[in-house]
Amino acid sequence: MGKPIKNIIFTVTNDLVTDQRMQRIVGAFAEAGYTTKLVGRCLPDSMPAPAGFSVKRMRCFFNKGKLFYLEYNLRLFLWLYFQRFDCLWAVDCDTAWPVKFASALKGCPWVFDAHELFSRVPEVLGRKMVQGIWRRTEKMAFSNADLCITVGSALAGWFEQEYGNKVEVVRNMPAVKAALPYKPDEDRFVLYQGALNKGRGLENLIKAMHRVDCRLLLAGEGDLSKKLRQMVAQEGLQHKVVFLGKLAPADLPALTSRAWVGYNVSEPEGLSYQLSLNNKFFDYVHAGLPSLINPFEEYEKLNAVGEVGLITRPETDDTVEQLQLLLNDRDLHFRLSQNCLRMREIWNWEQEKAHLLTIFANRFHHG
Repeated sequence: MGKPIKNIIFTVTNDLVTDQRMQRIVGAFAEAGYTTKLVGRCLPDSMPAPAGFSVKRMRCFFNKGKLFYLEYNLRLFLWLYFQRFDCLWAVDCDTAWPVKFASALKGCPWVFDAHELFSRVPEVLGRKMVQGIWRRTEKMAFSNADLCITVGSALAGWFEQEYGNKVEVVRNMPAVKAALPYKPDEDRFVLYQGALNKGRGLENLIKAMHRVDCRLLLAGEGDLSKKLRQMVAQEGLQHKVVFLGKLAPADLPALTSRAWVGYNVSEPEGLSYQLSLNNKFFDYVHAGLPSLINPFEEYEKLNAVGEVGLITRPETDDTVEQLQLLLNDRDLHFRLSQNCLRMREIWNWEQEKAHLLTIFANRFHHG
């Protein structure tokens, strides 16, 4: 299919540092001998860019809202226009248009990588115009891209049914690291790692801490950062709930391995969450950490195979009940922890990386 692909540019709107999926994907192509560059932005509080491959970080005048998307898309398109590449890789709808136009002008293929169902995230529900824009963008991307991939089978099935094109699945899993000993019974705490955003069930989790005898650590920041801190103060839970802020991905495994229970229970606020398969599910598994798990299709299928946690409704009472179970039933906790370590030999980036490179080669080198 056309000339051989050697040079790939990947595009995101985040600051690259906490995007573990893209660090893994770009790193996989770099290791395989491709010339790669990951393009994102630099925020006022951004940490140093990840090492191991070439990056480009743009500073914008606007950092949120419609003006940000407009500015970033224009700047990205102009930058791409003057670059040399054989293939472009758009991550989610917010970089799809400049990638489509730049690839058309240069006569090269492009990949659309949907990390979520952009038109159905909680933040856009009830905002018909915004939802309509992302909906049209999704339709354009899945209709025009030369290769479409996403993060889980439930999302892939929905996209295929909605837009008619084949969508490959590349799940976001950690690489296997050395096995850790079973965690000692000391300073037990519940861990949530990820964005502090609407629909993540964090209000329920904080309220549950009134009735649970351990601490809660929140690793991440987001749209609800200020509101959740105010909530903790109003509930008088400052002694039990700790905000760790945004941590570098390299610092998370050590923290995750010390936790007693991981939390991953979103609310059904939007189809995107209900079809999701997020990073933290596999991060918890690789740390041997039993977790409370979303009651959604993708997670229920995986937990039926591996039994790595407890399916939990996004309600305070159920959260309390399940946390108490994992805190008090040592046999259950040990069994789930051992299941995590067993399943990480199957659910890992080594397996997914080989699949990723194969589908890419089949599409562009043998298609």
